[in-house]
Amino acid sequence: MAIKLKEAGIDNFVVLEKGPEVGGVWRENTYPGAACDIPAELYSFSFAMKTDWSRRYPPQPEIQRYMKECAERFGLYPFIRFNTPVAGAQYDERRALWQVELDSGEVLSARVLVTGVGQLSRPAMPRVEGLERFTGTRFHSAQWDADFDPSGKRIGVIGTGASAIQFIPELAKSAARVDVFQRTPPYVMPKPDRDYTAMDRWMMRYVPGYKELNRRIWYTAGEKSTGAFNSDSRLASAYKRLTLWYMRRHIKDPQLRAKLTPDYPIGCKRVLFSHNYFQALAQDNVDVITAPIERVTPQGLEAGGQAYAFDALIYGTGFLATEFLAPMRIRGAGGRELSEVWADGAEAYKGVSVHGFPNLFMLYGPNTNLGSNSIIFMIECQVGYIMQCLARLRQGGFRAVDVKADVMARYNVDIQSKLKNSVWSAGCSSWYHNAQGKVTNNWPGLTQEYKQLLAQLDADSFDWRAA
Repeated sequence: MAIKLKEAGIDNFVVLEKGPEVGGVWRENTYPGAACDIPAELYSFSFAMKTDWSRRYPPQPEIQRYMKECAERFGLYPFIRFNTPVAGAQYDERRALWQVELDSGEVLSARVLVTGVGQLSRPAMPRVEGLERFTGTRFHSAQWDADFDPSGKRIGVIGTGASAIQFIPELAKSAARVDVFQRTPPYVMPKPDRDYTAMDRWMMRYVPGYKELNRRIWYTAGEKSTGAFNSDSRLASAYKRLTLWYMRRHIKDPQLRAKLTPDYPIGCKRVLFSHNYFQALAQDNVDVITAPIERVTPQGLEAGGQAYAFDALIYGTGFLATEFLAPMRIRGAGGRELSEVWADGAEAYKGVSVHGFPNLFMLYGPNTNLGSNSIIFMIECQVGYIMQCLARLRQGGFRAVDVKADVMARYNVDIQSKLKNSVWSAGCSSWYHNAQGKVTNNWPGLTQEYKQLLAQLDADSFDWRAA
């Protein structure tokens, strides 16, 4: 967003960043084994493709380094205020300005407010009795203790999500014991990762069209995979057979196989990718416990009537994905609070704009997450759409723009109707929907459909208020 503002000749903006550096989840998540599960060619900006990735699925430090390189290349650092958490924002209707309150108490005034806080930024802690009583080392994977050494330790891992399947194999290399407490087994696809050779990097850099072709191949594969998230999909059946074959190939113990076999439709929860997770679970020093955790004790925890003693507890329990802009308090026209508007589940027009909140735009908002392909593509579409809104605001001399209530309502009825035919509405528990079962996070179609939807500003869908 900042890059495109600069390219449009707009320089009166500021980026408020709660952390000490750019990078978002790639700055925060430093656990061993942290890496992308989207190929590098797709997990980068289309206008700033990197040619020297070390491997197909790059590790965390490399992705954050790429983001820092982009911030430097496009001259963004002078516009960023680091270590600046935002407490909330209120829309001043009389002056048509957003009053943005920082944690420090300072208040900034802005004509336009754009949120880019992501969906996976606030760790979800296990809801287990006595968590604070444990006397050993304990932390969430997104708050990894850099001084923690797993060597020779007894470690309990709670959760088996996308982060856990990356750090569990790393812990298993040196820990005395790793007990994995699993509520629901994930579907795990083999990850076709490999090192990029010097020849790969040379071709990326010097052969005209080569990096673009690679990106197109992976993008097309991601689009084709979208069909697997529709009900009764043949592709879903094929993917399920692949995941079960992959599991059986590495898990020989029939009891462990039974624990690791999902009993829900593939895709209902996030499908995971790994080249070493099952191998780690098959090690003698690793066990999978499926009994529900009853309570945490000072020495460890109790599950299924059995006591387990640990030196460390690590939570791989994911994020508060459906809460979106929380804990910030966002108050729009008439003092309406966004959390109240979203009481039944977050929704927006095209995932970008909410009625009653003029001049507020969101990146990676409600119903823009994907079950396949790269979210970077979706965010670029959103930025392009927001830039069209800003251009009309500036050129037309308007003071505010607000999506019409009926337009937003019809849009979300259509979205939810399409989602009813998706696997995400199959009833399993996942971060794709809220406690009431409303799918608030995912986009129901192809990314090309989303691109077409946002390609041209539909000005009639908004109220434009004259200066």
